[in-house]
Amino acid sequence: MQAPSIAVVGEALIDLVPTSPTTYAARPGGGPANTAIALARLGSSVTMLARFGADSFGQLVREHLIGNGVDVEHAVRAEEPSSIAIVTRATDGGASYRFLVDGTADWRWAASELPSLPAAVAAVHSGSLALALADSPALESWLAAARSTATLSIDPNLRPGLLPADAQGAVQRWLHIGDIVKVSVEDIALIYPGVDPWETARQWQKSGPALVIVTAGADGARAFFGDHELAADAVKVSVVDTIGAGDAFTAGLLHALAARGRLGGRLDHLDEADVGAALGYAVNVAALTCTRPGADPPTATELSAGRATSRAVSRR
Repeated sequence: MQAPSIAVVGEALIDLVPTSPTTYAARPGGGPANTAIALARLGSSVTMLARFGADSFGQLVREHLIGNGVDVEHAVRAEEPSSIAIVTRATDGGASYRFLVDGTADWRWAASELPSLPAAVAAVHSGSLALALADSPALESWLAAARSTATLSIDPNLRPGLLPADAQGAVQRWLHIGDIVKVSVEDIALIYPGVDPWETARQWQKSGPALVIVTAGADGARAFFGDHELAADAVKVSVVDTIGAGDAFTAGLLHALAARGRLGGRLDHLDEADVGAALGYAVNVAALTCTRPGADPPTATELSAGRATSRAVSRR
């Protein structure tokens, strides 16, 4: 089997999504798993390193990944149960989450469960709850080592009530090992309440990552790299909900950078053409994800047929 070109590491859990005021549907979710599926649907070759729970939910998530073309050869069949996220939808389609994570599979990584990377893996993406709540430093240490051969992408994807014990210290560590750090304005507000998210991103980019991306929902997204700053407007769509939109954005960004041959190193020579194309593409992928319920990112064909169009413009 040909080695995948992008590896995604992190949680694969169950979203309980409301289908009526009194009923919920169990749907595969988890930020990294959503990103892996979105990458595969866009046409990237991708493998998922996850700890699948020892229950029917774990099997459901595993089959969902496989059914969407994600390789799970290096995933772990864990002894713990699956994590669960209970979703609440706001009237504007925004989503909030309550997590059941005590004693579950996603946070218990051991060094022996994390394989050496195949040479053909150009990038590794991680973050979200599996990194924030890890019971040991095994996952973070593995990511730092993986950066010797692959571009490292991190999305903190932080949640109220489930922050690392030292959230600011954790983010600083991730900034030092990540080549790409994608955050939302909500992430930044949780870590540094009341600060300007754009100025925070500028300072973060100077501290290590070659590329910092900030998403701001209806206000679009911005990219910070070198002396450059690009902005892409959000696409106006009929929003069903925002579940998985940020994960789809990350997948679109990585897929577009890979298509332009930019992954596989330290990203020392990014230019506005590369980043602008990737930023606009990512916004379009996220927009189409918002037009249907749950974490259901578009395929490459659906994206081509869609009317979502966003282009990045320089702010400097």
